[in-house]
Amino acid sequence: MLPTDASTDAGTARATRPVPGAAPGPVSLTDPGADRGAGTDSEDTLDLRLPDELIALFAGDGGGNEAREGTVGDDLLDRVGGWGPIATPAGVFHLVPARTERDLPLITRWMNDPAVAAFWELAGSESVVEEHLRRQIDGDGRSVPCLGTLDGTPMSYWEIYRADLDPLARHYPARPHDTGIHLLIGDVVNRGHGLGSTLLRAVADHVLEKRPSCARVVAEPDLRNTPSVSAFLSAGFRFSAEVDLPDKRAALMVRDRALRDLS
Repeated sequence: MLPTDASTDAGTARATRPVPGAAPGPVSLTDPGADRGAGTDSEDTLDLRLPDELIALFAGDGGGNEAREGTVGDDLLDRVGGWGPIATPAGVFHLVPARTERDLPLITRWMNDPAVAAFWELAGSESVVEEHLRRQIDGDGRSVPCLGTLDGTPMSYWEIYRADLDPLARHYPARPHDTGIHLLIGDVVNRGHGLGSTLLRAVADHVLEKRPSCARVVAEPDLRNTPSVSAFLSAGFRFSAEVDLPDKRAALMVRDRALRDLS
């Protein structure tokens, strides 16, 4: 999935591309619109199904063992729903897998914020957002949409996804179990104060802790989106390369397991 920042630092892990006339300060640290083209490499991988044998191979531990107990979808991302809370300087943060019957109105409201819509391209009725969520919830588990709660209050939307199983992997030297993140900060009051960077760092390190097979967390903000790139750098990501994606030139940002204690 090719979207992170809400007014300079709210974000997603799909790269944000500037949109003419968009409100200043992107609301996603990466841009979801990048993977929506039909008939191109930007086609959303969630529409494609891998053979069960290949999914099991990716979900396994790399040592030839059978996939862990549970559904294949759960195994692809090591059961995001069970990762538990994260202590951050901003409060206790929790990733809660999204449920349309509970979360659709709130996520739809966020997606209709002009600053968010400029990058996520999901403005409109609840049906537009519901389709986006359903493609993940009913998919094979390579992407998990989540609400981010801070001290119990929903305040952000996240997508944790397998970058190595995503169209993004066609454009950079992906490694097995590379994990991508997309984020948007929901309300204006939470934007522009460094909260996006704080949560990006916390969640990226949480991914590395909960996914022992994952050595890198990646993101691909639009190279022209300086606030977004800065937010990732502040969160301990490093700039790895410029990457030509179907509809933008992106900055490949990487948070390495081996380097996380140094940044």
